[in-house]
Amino acid sequence: MKGIDVRKLTSISIRASLLAASALTFAAFGAHANNGDPGYLDYDGGAIISPDGPSGNIGAQGPISSGSGSVGLSFEGISQYDTRAFGRGFIPPDTMGAVGATQYMEFANGATAVYDKATGVRQSLVSDETFWAAAGQTGAFGDSRVMYDRQTNRWIALSFAASLDTIQIAVSDTSNALGGWKSTSFTGYAGIADFPTLALDAHAIYIGTNDFNAAGTAFDGTTLSVISRNDLLGPGAPKTTSLKQFFTPLAAILSGDDRGFAIQGVNQLGGDSGKVIAVGAVNFGSVRYDINNPGTAGATQSAATLLSPGDAYDPNSLARQPYTTGTGSTRTIDPSDDRIGSAVWEQHGKIYSVHTITELGTDHTEVQWQVVDAATNAIIATGKIGGNGDGYDYYQGSIAVNSYGQVVIGYNRSGSNSPDGKVSVFAQSFNSLANGNLTNTGTYLLHVSDTDSYHNGSLFGQPASGRQRWGDYSAVSLDPSNSENFWIIGEFAREFNLPQFGHLGGTGGSRWGTWISELTIESAPVPEPASWAMMLVGFGLVGGALRRRVAKVSAA
Repeated sequence: MKGIDVRKLTSISIRASLLAASALTFAAFGAHANNGDPGYLDYDGGAIISPDGPSGNIGAQGPISSGSGSVGLSFEGISQYDTRAFGRGFIPPDTMGAVGATQYMEFANGATAVYDKATGVRQSLVSDETFWAAAGQTGAFGDSRVMYDRQTNRWIALSFAASLDTIQIAVSDTSNALGGWKSTSFTGYAGIADFPTLALDAHAIYIGTNDFNAAGTAFDGTTLSVISRNDLLGPGAPKTTSLKQFFTPLAAILSGDDRGFAIQGVNQLGGDSGKVIAVGAVNFGSVRYDINNPGTAGATQSAATLLSPGDAYDPNSLARQPYTTGTGSTRTIDPSDDRIGSAVWEQHGKIYSVHTITELGTDHTEVQWQVVDAATNAIIATGKIGGNGDGYDYYQGSIAVNSYGQVVIGYNRSGSNSPDGKVSVFAQSFNSLANGNLTNTGTYLLHVSDTDSYHNGSLFGQPASGRQRWGDYSAVSLDPSNSENFWIIGEFAREFNLPQFGHLGGTGGSRWGTWISELTIESAPVPEPASWAMMLVGFGLVGGALRRRVAKVSAA
């Protein structure tokens, strides 16, 4: 392990004044830590309830695309107007969704929805409390995750339970998300089990948490909870009898046992199991380790390896957006920190992930992708979306990869210019080359925000106030019925809650929305590595000539 870098670990106690100010205006729930000097390991008080507004709905803008793929079904998901109708106007939405056999299922802070994946018609919209009550639980405080398990053709979801120390897990009875669900729960951490992640492989389910004391005033460490697949997805009601938890206290992290922040299990349903990856909690770069015998009482974790390069990067500053409504700064969108915030995938022995960073000496965020050899922990290739001097910020990335090595990355882009700078939902598609690098095959604009000056908890025409949380997640999922179909969900900024925008009696608050798009990658399947080698020899090409320069972790 490389030494601790003080540029990243700058503070581990929360700013009491920030929490005090928030408590006067908002009711605090959920969770997420944020990277920004000072306070990388601070608990930020979680999802908050906006103090304003009734509900409404609007139409949607069609997608624009450029590439070898095609954008199919594209529609609006849950909005803050929907959650306000349930009396649960949380910000941010914690945008999360997955595609199943016949449906798309979405979770957001405050609501759960199901859509027909053939038509986009919404089949169900209920509050998150209603969903979890039907599954057998007594409360819900957000930070939800959902995945579709193609081996059992069932859904699995998690969220905070009635208290922030407890994680609840629900599993559907069948492939129909509108059918019955059963659930269980466990103590994630005896304090606040923040930012729970979710991953599945052939043997176990993996849930990582960032751990804080009950008051949210101190970062205590991290926990990886591992549960047997059969416990949760086998016959009968889900249970956690096989639960094995690996807690890494802050003291151990500071002493060199850095097992990452926002720990992500690696999704893989083939023969490989027990892979884990995360950004370093106090070190730059990613850390990798394995869980041996996952899902059993004898499960152990291997030593953690800090992947190289581990080059430093700057804390992420607020992202830009136009500000033509009222007065204020264009720097208002919080893109979160450098954590790997979305699902991580393994295909053919390679691990694919993304996160948001800012290159040293620059002032724009970028989405950086990384391909790692699952066996050797060598970084095969890295690259970036953004950081190219175009004046935009890129953030909230998520990724999925199919068995052909085709990759789709979803993300947000925004800038200070209008109208192009409005926060927009994008996707890019890639093919995997024999050397592990990715070559871009298309860029797709999926949706543009309705307003150019979104700010949480502030009224129309007024400057932004408080933390301008964005995300905190996005997701790309692979269609179990067609491995060339990828489904992307991301956040956008809706119109202000005012009569002139169709909301009679509206009090002027800003509102978020979520957007769901189907992207079909029609390019030919990528040949296996042996076939690539023969092709390279046959064409007389030098492998290095095809290889894009491997970007540093600090590259833009």
